[in-house]
Amino acid sequence: MKTLNIVGAGRVGRTLASLWEEKHTFVIQDVLDGSESGARSAVAFIGDGKPAARLDDLRHADTWMITTPDRQIGEAAARLAAAGRFRPNDIVFHCSGSLSSADLSAAAGAGALVASVHPLKTFAEPRDAVRTFAGTYCAAEGTDGALQVLQPAFERIGGTVSLIDARAKVIYHAASVIVCNYLTALMETGLRCYEQSGIDRETAAAMTEPIVRETLENVLSLGPAHALTGPIARGDASVVDRHLEALDGWDERVARVYRALGTLAVELARSRGDAEADALDRIDALLTR
Repeated sequence: MKTLNIVGAGRVGRTLASLWEEKHTFVIQDVLDGSESGARSAVAFIGDGKPAARLDDLRHADTWMITTPDRQIGEAAARLAAAGRFRPNDIVFHCSGSLSSADLSAAAGAGALVASVHPLKTFAEPRDAVRTFAGTYCAAEGTDGALQVLQPAFERIGGTVSLIDARAKVIYHAASVIVCNYLTALMETGLRCYEQSGIDRETAAAMTEPIVRETLENVLSLGPAHALTGPIARGDASVVDRHLEALDGWDERVARVYRALGTLAVELARSRGDAEADALDRIDALLTR
């Protein structure tokens, strides 16, 4: 088995290392964290490895996982390369969702094979993450040599690996923000609208739960175009016009959200072909005026 050193043993690092130790995927070697106590805690959680107090304590390893905060990944790789820790054909990777393997250029310059693998999962509590990791989708990019080792390593612990274009890594991460974080913000926008109409927040949250769950199920099972309902799907320009008039007079931010998402809804309605084209043209004009 290949040896693995871990630099930055936070929630993601210790979760993955624990799973690999359990599945005998890597030999967990040295673990470096922001503090010596953090490294000891990570080793205890992982169940193997040796805590390192400083960079000079790290031995050579076949594989290096850098799971520091994003802003420190490039610096960590540069420091390790300057210290001569990387050998030709060592594998060096990170798990950032927003950074690509290009941020490991210092390691590549030392002859290492670099990659990034981002598990699309929350890691709020490592023990829960270990228990629920199976089935997690992971977006990967990097050199072929690194991916030939890392893809089966993530699959061995239950991950499903998809290869992405490194040049569009930031757009991939933005997509994750939109479908997760912005969905939360969109729900908040809807709740504020309900409150403005006189419904208290608790009641609004309860009354929206069934339709939100049903909509999400339809999107996932039917696809967005066939899941779309409402005035735009029907081509009802008069309803959209009244919505815009009311929202423009109440909250400009909410009106902007309505307009931006409405134009995308028009595209979905066109692709489905149920609404009349001239009706959708009128709605598009209302939304973009």
